[in-house]
Amino acid sequence: MPIRQMMEGSEQHIVIKPHLQNSMNPVQKNQKTTQNGKGPPTQELQNNKIPNQISPPSRNRGRRRGRGGRKSDQGENFMRPSSRPCTAASKPVIAAAAATSVDATNVSVVEKNGSSSEGGFPSSSKSLCFAQRPGFGQLGTKCIVKANHFLAELPDKDLNQYDVTVTPEVSSRTVNRAIMAELVKMYKESHLGMRLPAYDGRKSLYTAGELPFKWKEFTIKLIDEDDVINGPKREREYKVVIKFVARANLHHLGQFLAGKRADGPKEALQILDIVLRELSIKRYCPVGRSFFSPDIRKPQPLGDGLEAWCGFYQSIRPTQMGLSLNIDMASAAFIEALPVIEFVAQLLGKDVSSRPLSDSDRVKIKKALRGVKVEVTHRGNVRRKYRVSGLTSQPTRELVFPVDDNLTMKSVVEYFQEMYGFTIKNTHLPCLQVGNQKKANYLPMEACKIVEGQRYTKRLSEKQITSLLKVTCQRPRDRENSILQTVQHNDYNEDPYAKEFGIKISEKQASVEARVLPAPWLKYHETGKEKDCLPQVGQWNMMNKKMINGMTVSRWACINFSRSVQESIARGFCNELAQMCQVSGMEFNPEPIIPIYMARPDQVEKALKHVYHSCVNKLKGKELELLLVILPDNNGSLYGDVKRICETDLGLITQCCLTKHVFKISKQYLANVSLKINVKMGGRNTVLLDAISCRIPLVSDIPTIIFGADVTHPENGEDSSPSIAAVVASQDWPEVTKYAGLVCAQAHRQELIQDLYKTWHDPARGTVSGGMIRDLLISFRKATGQKPQRIIFYRDGVSEGQFYQVLLFELDAIRKACASLEPNYQPPVTFIVVQKRHHTRLFANNHKDRSSTDKSGNILPGTVVDTKICHPTEFDFYLCSHAGIQGTSRPAHYHVLWDENNFTADGIQSLTNNLCYTYARCTRSVSVVPPAYYAHLAAFRARFYMEPDMPESGAGSPHKGGSKAIRESGVRPLPALKENVKRVMFYC
Repeated sequence: MPIRQMMEGSEQHIVIKPHLQNSMNPVQKNQKTTQNGKGPPTQELQNNKIPNQISPPSRNRGRRRGRGGRKSDQGENFMRPSSRPCTAASKPVIAAAAATSVDATNVSVVEKNGSSSEGGFPSSSKSLCFAQRPGFGQLGTKCIVKANHFLAELPDKDLNQYDVTVTPEVSSRTVNRAIMAELVKMYKESHLGMRLPAYDGRKSLYTAGELPFKWKEFTIKLIDEDDVINGPKREREYKVVIKFVARANLHHLGQFLAGKRADGPKEALQILDIVLRELSIKRYCPVGRSFFSPDIRKPQPLGDGLEAWCGFYQSIRPTQMGLSLNIDMASAAFIEALPVIEFVAQLLGKDVSSRPLSDSDRVKIKKALRGVKVEVTHRGNVRRKYRVSGLTSQPTRELVFPVDDNLTMKSVVEYFQEMYGFTIKNTHLPCLQVGNQKKANYLPMEACKIVEGQRYTKRLSEKQITSLLKVTCQRPRDRENSILQTVQHNDYNEDPYAKEFGIKISEKQASVEARVLPAPWLKYHETGKEKDCLPQVGQWNMMNKKMINGMTVSRWACINFSRSVQESIARGFCNELAQMCQVSGMEFNPEPIIPIYMARPDQVEKALKHVYHSCVNKLKGKELELLLVILPDNNGSLYGDVKRICETDLGLITQCCLTKHVFKISKQYLANVSLKINVKMGGRNTVLLDAISCRIPLVSDIPTIIFGADVTHPENGEDSSPSIAAVVASQDWPEVTKYAGLVCAQAHRQELIQDLYKTWHDPARGTVSGGMIRDLLISFRKATGQKPQRIIFYRDGVSEGQFYQVLLFELDAIRKACASLEPNYQPPVTFIVVQKRHHTRLFANNHKDRSSTDKSGNILPGTVVDTKICHPTEFDFYLCSHAGIQGTSRPAHYHVLWDENNFTADGIQSLTNNLCYTYARCTRSVSVVPPAYYAHLAAFRARFYMEPDMPESGAGSPHKGGSKAIRESGVRPLPALKENVKRVMFYC
């Protein structure tokens, strides 16, 4: 991860002083509300006010260097004092001083001589400590769940690491492994002291106990097995040098697992992981941390020459119960091992043996086959393998090439006939180009077959994704059985490598104590029959309820891009939708400003501008509030074009509806659309009852802003497209329901969010501060009249290996953004990473007990686990906040990396679970906390803003006003969102 910009002084040693962790917050001692499901909690706080939450005093307050001296006009607007009370009568007024209760950075830099000086955020992560677990949660109904974690007994042997150098250098891990396997076969007894080493396929070899030497060179002859089936084989010679490097300390690992050390020895864990993967690598096709084989389950066709292979994921993890082997089922798309002609016929969906290919056919084939390995079939026993680099532009019958230095030309057809006695039948088809581009090697398609076991890494079509999901989707009981069968089949206790290293794996899943957190009460409008609601098993509906803040839509229009929807049908649909919005609590004018406009998809910009200007002219200066857009079911880029033009050019809020829904008109669909329209108009659908009565620990006591952040990266195969970062932040307090969002493009696959805080030089104003955090803090201030005195930051999409860099860089940006608004303004921050891409699954202890599962057989929504399978010392938990629909639910993994607000386990777990019931787009609790979900939606939306004619690499003609930004970051900035769009939840 490139964090060069943070490297200030590599010689300094960094120490971060975390705030004192109270075992129980004073606020939370008074928080036991009557959430027993028998009725809404009473207003008991009238006589029991929440005490002011004051953070521990800062040791270094006022000694902040390099933070002052900003232009006064930048923070003035933000900092006017305000005393807007909480909406409930019981809300205590908070002292304004609470905002400055945390020092600017909480970072001390200890220099070589031991003296301490204040500095920027650390440039080294070596001594950064993540938040430690403050205790375990107690809230909720206790139950037992099973987890797909299998206890691994630690070996009592020394683990030794050796460096491996192979000459000539080999880039392929497969070849490296073959060389090492040959070396072990030849020299295990004579030179390796009967040791069976584990090898990572690159530079490292590991043994249990020492080898009889510190350094040794071996000569290995390797026969190319791929080359010939029954004839003479090619032989290659390699020199292999094995050199002792280090001994891994398992004592440290033991202490870490026992919770006596904060830092886990990564090397020891890595060695054990490699040891346990060694046998599977020989048996199966490895892809990342997973293994696939056509023998595990019969491959299922996905269409276009692809098939789904089943496999399993395997990873060794440090947990509270000790070392744990996490095993899960997996599936991936592989290229079917077909003759190339058959593959091409499937890909194009037609017989290719008679007619020549069109240019578009050729492009499609080239895309699909580039980088794919093929083996030749025209040479009898010789099955040489090649990698496809391209496709010839001419058909085979026109291809000629030089056969000698005199440039004597020969046709490909003649060459194959004379050399191999092979008659090319499909001379109208192009040849495959293999090898490097400089020296063209031509192979006729009919003489090639695709090599088995190649994963397909390019983009799958919608149809293929659906087929793959069907293969992957298993009910909880079936998935659990598959996992147990995999563990038995792998038979780790008979694995020669596990035996050699003394690792024992249990065949029993971990039984874990879990708790089911209660669902929160939700508040709806007083004019509805049901004024509040307690969700049942993670869901509820809008019957007899009205949105708590229903908005008014008086000026709207509709544009119809679907040829199959006649005007009368479209008008009927719009009437039904307007009625549903009114029933749900909005005021919705039944008549559009202009008649429904029929438009052609190929004239999207012209049509949208026509409707916009027609409405503006008729409204004489008033804004069009909403545009309904009817789209064909298969609309290609049309949806994205509509969103880009309306949100970045015209400043229009849109609601798109597919043709199939316009014809069907289901009440459930209309109700969901009305929820989306209301929040896009700036309304609220529901809020937590505890938020209105100011009873949410560490949110209700002082103005609190909740952020969500995510970075989405381009799909595999897109080598130059930018990554897109999105940040959303709550704009209402104490309700914390409305979220404004900002997006920006950044370098390809850059995970750190670059635009959280930034400064630039302005000729008139000097150094100017900006960035997404700063802008959202200012908009919170404008919306609520208060400045945030606490920040909760949910960060999505970060892998464990990036925790340090992301925390260092992004926490620093939050600090700087706050300090740029007012000297000494440093609200305490809690930084939580949200992970969905992990492989921990939780199963009901007894699948037959209907009271312990939802309808889909999954564990109940609200199930939380923070023991046994969680981190030995750090503050993490698994939360399954949603009810399953199909397949096996995946709990979200929350890891609190930094906590200056001193949350208890119950505090952060119940806040996170309760927020999952405030997602605006449906009446269900969702699987990840809404701010993180919204950030993901906003980032996904922003991909549409990259204009179709612009190369996504940022090269080419500069965007107007964007050339300076391109020069500085190498990425073309996204077109700016219009101000009225920014303020609302446009991404919903």
